[in-house]
Amino acid sequence: MDREDRSRWQDLPTALGYVFKDHRLLMNACTHRSFTNENPTAPCPDNERLEFLGDAVLQLCISEELMNRFPTYTEGRLSKMRAAVVNEHCLANLAKKFGLGECLLLGKGEESSGGREKSSLLADAFEALMAAVFLDGGYERASELIRGLFAQLITEGSGAGPHFQDYKSALQEYCQNRFHETPRYLLQSESGPDHDKTFAVEIRIAGMMETTGAGKSRKEAEQQAAKKAWDFFNAAAEP
Repeated sequence: MDREDRSRWQDLPTALGYVFKDHRLLMNACTHRSFTNENPTAPCPDNERLEFLGDAVLQLCISEELMNRFPTYTEGRLSKMRAAVVNEHCLANLAKKFGLGECLLLGKGEESSGGREKSSLLADAFEALMAAVFLDGGYERASELIRGLFAQLITEGSGAGPHFQDYKSALQEYCQNRFHETPRYLLQSESGPDHDKTFAVEIRIAGMMETTGAGKSRKEAEQQAAKKAWDFFNAAAEP
């Protein structure tokens, strides 16, 4: 790690609002798979295991916060609100606010393809960082930090504005009510190098409709497919 990398990592805790006791956890959260693939002797593994844990930490913390803030809301409404704020778009924007992209350790291919600005990569790194905070400071500290980071998003998301439309959740509720079954998402293909993949997903609904979506992550592709189906059903319902 060069002097510039160390300087960026010194700024991250200040911007985030959390100082790590174990800086190896911070390094782990910022290490992308492309870096460890090119550097077998890297001081820590890639952040994918932390990403797995961070997703669960975020889901739990946000669920608890929503239940506390909106005690009269139903399970379905709370689920929609959680999906509206815990998604790739929102996580990537939060990561950008405190410069997480500039702190990532990337392989040369990922670096040259603009990996520091990719929403899927930033969202994954954000999840890994939240896991690192949880492991370093415990649940209460992680929950406090997450509540602060998501406070404005939760306030805005409670209004169900178009910016926070979660098409997968909306489509699932529609299909359950109309067809008594949920949509099926099938991965059709992955193309491109590891650092710049494109995913194609097909959605099948009640044996009567098939449409596809594409994106730089599987989640993004599924949202695109769900949006097409959602728009179709809305258009069909119009007089």
